Amino acid sequence: MLLNTVSTDHLDASDIKANCASCNLRELCLPVGLNEDEIEMLGEVVSRKRRIQRGEYLYHAGSDFQSLFAVRNGFFKTCLLHEDGRQQVVGLHMRGELLGLSAISAEAYTCDAVALEDSEVCEIPFVKLEEITRIIPTLMHHFYKIMSCEIVKDHDVMLSLGSMKADERLAAFLLNLSQRFSRLGYSSLNFNLRMTREEIGSYLGLKLETVSRAFSKLQEEKILTVDNKYIQISDIKRLKSKIGISLCV
Repeated sequence: MLLNTVSTDHLDASDIKANCASCNLRELCLPVGLNEDEIEMLGEVVSRKRRIQRGEYLYHAGSDFQSLFAVRNGFFKTCLLHEDGRQQVVGLHMRGELLGLSAISAEAYTCDAVALEDSEVCEIPFVKLEEITRIIPTLMHHFYKIMSCEIVKDHDVMLSLGSMKADERLAAFLLNLSQRFSRLGYSSLNFNLRMTREEIGSYLGLKLETVSRAFSKLQEEKILTVDNKYIQISDIKRLKSKIGISLCV
């Protein structure tokens, strides 16, 4: 059974089957390109919405893989726990994105998924998803695109860790967030970070003090204005000039 720290006591009458047809994320999540009848079919597959409090686990590494999760609201990190107790952040996920893709081949979740703020997800049982993709080829095609983009994003992270300086890694990270916020209809130039500096450092392979210096450098160059977790990109052209790769979002 899937491990989840959210008990049924936290669910109320609003926690019913998700209705993909009326969801405001329908063009960002799995239903992209589907007609109304197909979206209705997918809505029958999505089992329920789950509310995850900040700091709680959606799933644990090693637990049996049963479902994918579409982030409806909020923000998650995926992370690994080293034997010495250190936590390695391997992914950051926001609204309209899928969690659990890496578990498909191993049939077990490969990392922990933790909410960085109060969040809500739609649970998609994978067996049922496989069945419906045989009926709706468009859905299967889009699912393959999502998996491909995940591979490209992993490749981009590897490139940044291996060939970029600290301020360049941070620039690539902020540009990626900027593009993803824009895709959701939010400002691409002004946003709040949901993660800590330490979590950013873990994700980018940098020490906490190095991340702080990188933020300071970008601010001194008048590329960013930083106020705790609030980020204002003052010169996005110069921020883009820091890197030379195209990021998949």
